Amino acid sequence: MLDPDVLRFGTSDRMRDVLVLLPPSEGKTAPRRGKPLDLDTLSFPGLTSTREEVLDALVSLASSSPARALEVLGLSPRQTDEVARDAHLASAPTAAASTIYSGVLYDALDLASLDAVSKRRAQRSVVIASALFGALRLGDRIPAYRLSGDVSLPGIGPLATAWRDPLALAMTEAAGRGLVVDLRSGTYAAMWKPTGDVASRTVAVRVLQQMPDGSRKVVSHFNKATKGRLLRHWLETAPDPRDAEDLADACASMGVVVELGEKPRAGSARRLDVVVTDL
Repeated sequence: MLDPDVLRFGTSDRMRDVLVLLPPSEGKTAPRRGKPLDLDTLSFPGLTSTREEVLDALVSLASSSPARALEVLGLSPRQTDEVARDAHLASAPTAAASTIYSGVLYDALDLASLDAVSKRRAQRSVVIASALFGALRLGDRIPAYRLSGDVSLPGIGPLATAWRDPLALAMTEAAGRGLVVDLRSGTYAAMWKPTGDVASRTVAVRVLQQMPDGSRKVVSHFNKATKGRLLRHWLETAPDPRDAEDLADACASMGVVVELGEKPRAGSARRLDVVVTDL
């Protein structure tokens, strides 16, 4: 009997599955119980050695110099609990990444309330960018942590640089031959920029708010909430998009204004603007 995902979405070739790239969230829900972190169980095993290096550097900083950690992580003195959490990441309880990340985008996406078929589709397609782990699937078990992609860690340097080469290999393989939908923020897009054939199959989605005076601007809350709702809409109702035009149609079916950029030169991602006036 055929898998119901194949029946519904017509995607028997897993190498052609759409790959959806999400940013993480600063806000995270810490699990109260669960097994400690085991890096060997995470998706994309080619990232394990870099994960070990970044994890060790973060734990060492947070445990040996909390005051310095606040500065490096860009936190206020009122956020010492975040540093204390980072100091104990190796023994902290873990849960699925889908339940750890919270915030505007993940609230709008509301993964827990998806039907079974849509959840399987999300597990197959969605990858979350992470400053600590590089990239994660929804089912990967991780602890709550505090580390942003724009941080430069002692002993590691800028995280965008540290992750660039490892992610180039892992994400190029994960992209297969299908469409790549990039919903990441600029900070996390800097960790892996698709190149070559993968870039030619990548669509970078930007959400713009239409202002009363006719101008348009990127507004963080609108951007995150709209991306979460768009992804939920695709997962529940739209066939897997095979190209930029399919993706634009899937967005437009939600009732938003969609503007698809011209095809760029070979090796560059295509731009898709979604214009909203309110939430």
